[in-house]
Amino acid sequence: MPKKRTSVKDLQSLSLLGKDSAPQKNLEVFPNHHAGRNYTITLTTDEFTTLGPVNRQPDFATLQIEYVPDKFIIESKSLKLYLQTFRNEETFYEHVVNVILDDLVATLKPRRCKVTAAYAVRGGIAMTVETEYQRKK
Repeated sequence: MPKKRTSVKDLQSLSLLGKDSAPQKNLEVFPNHHAGRNYTITLTTDEFTTLGPVNRQPDFATLQIEYVPDKFIIESKSLKLYLQTFRNEETFYEHVVNVILDDLVATLKPRRCKVTAAYAVRGGIAMTVETEYQRKK
């Protein structure tokens, strides 16, 4: 069986890769050439920020996205630009983590996806929010 590699066709739908781009909500994907097997992709950033909904102070988190792809894989630059759009949003931690999961599931249609945000201490309390999607069999 021939090895599957990235082809020019795989890159055709990617509009952000290799270009200067501003933060945007456009998540891009490319084909998963190994959809016949379950494997996990984990993406982590310690640069995720939002604003508090009342005091507008920045909230910092380490964000981890873990998913088992089906037909598509997220393109990491588009994910980075997508996450940057939350920097000026005033939101509760619980809401933003669920919005990210919903957007990833809508775009990727993964077999499983989990989003975890470990927020830095604020007011003496640290908070971690974790939400997960599991495709029904």
